[in-house]
Amino acid sequence: MALIEVLHFVWSVEFWRMGVCWTLSLIMAYARLLAQRFFSRQSKSYARCSTMVDTMKNSAAKKPVCVITGATSGLGAAAAAELARNGFCVVLAGRSSHLLSKTISEIRLQNKAADLKAFHLDLSSFGSILKFKAALQQWLLDSDFHCSIQILINNAGILATSYRCTSEGYDQMMGTNYIGAFTLTKVLQPLLENSPIPSRIVNVSSFTHWNVSGIRVDKETVSGMSFSKLKCYPYSHIYEYSKLFLLLFSYELHRQFLIMQKPHQISVIAVDPGVVKTNIMQEIPSCLSETAFLVLRVLGLLQSPEVGVSSIVDAALSPPEVTGSYYFGGSGRTLKSSKLSYDKNLAKELWKTSCELFLDAERKF
Repeated sequence: MALIEVLHFVWSVEFWRMGVCWTLSLIMAYARLLAQRFFSRQSKSYARCSTMVDTMKNSAAKKPVCVITGATSGLGAAAAAELARNGFCVVLAGRSSHLLSKTISEIRLQNKAADLKAFHLDLSSFGSILKFKAALQQWLLDSDFHCSIQILINNAGILATSYRCTSEGYDQMMGTNYIGAFTLTKVLQPLLENSPIPSRIVNVSSFTHWNVSGIRVDKETVSGMSFSKLKCYPYSHIYEYSKLFLLLFSYELHRQFLIMQKPHQISVIAVDPGVVKTNIMQEIPSCLSETAFLVLRVLGLLQSPEVGVSSIVDAALSPPEVTGSYYFGGSGRTLKSSKLSYDKNLAKELWKTSCELFLDAERKF
């Protein structure tokens, strides 16, 4: 049975798209970064800014609060450890309470002073997101924190190889990777706006978005329901779409905040950590995923979570005036994402569709 499963993957177009197209996209991203460094005057990198912790303390609040989704392992756990070391109270959100407790214990073994709090959150469920918001607000009040958050890191993501439906009827991968991030950002926006200092949203995207050349952003596509009608589940395409949607969402949200001129500015940054050895490939046969990791390691493209997280932390700790950027490559470096990701008309259509899906789900509660 295991051999049949392996052969099924090896002979699928989706697997080869991942193996070939994704690898080429990653190499090209690094090539663009190198070319930008030597040939472009627009090359920008930003040093980490640690003033948020001091500023919060000076505002009579306890300390800044950072919410990280997908914090049970991998990049989410690594980001939680790093930001706790930088003086943040880190809220770890994830689907497994057991893994959250394990992650907190592991972080505290290295940093006994780490200020951490865990909450259950399933981003593919609208109801779970609403429960998380209510629990988070109550905890802020009970803990005598300022009723706000300073950083939201939308890190959670999955790579599902078969179609699964959420309670709202959405494709689970699209629901988790994009719709969940959009919904969580929307329901937590009042807490970000309530911050006494500039707050920030960090959306974790991927170099795989470069493979998307065109897409519709109607309800059927954004919700992923249209993919349930296909004979073969296009999992690599859907993953790419979800990461492109995160970029379009990030840039549109950035533009809207600038237009609204919020009293306390909320900056929005997208980030691509590159290839990191995490559990995201767990639905791929282990012999194939380990072979892929080996090849990437030989090419010098594979990173551990502790190394790969640097881009996420760079984005979280960049100066408050930095917004609308795409971080890639570590060391505070930024890059231009794909041309399609800057399509304003597409972004507006995606925003409209996403809001409609949000209202559809809200009516059920």
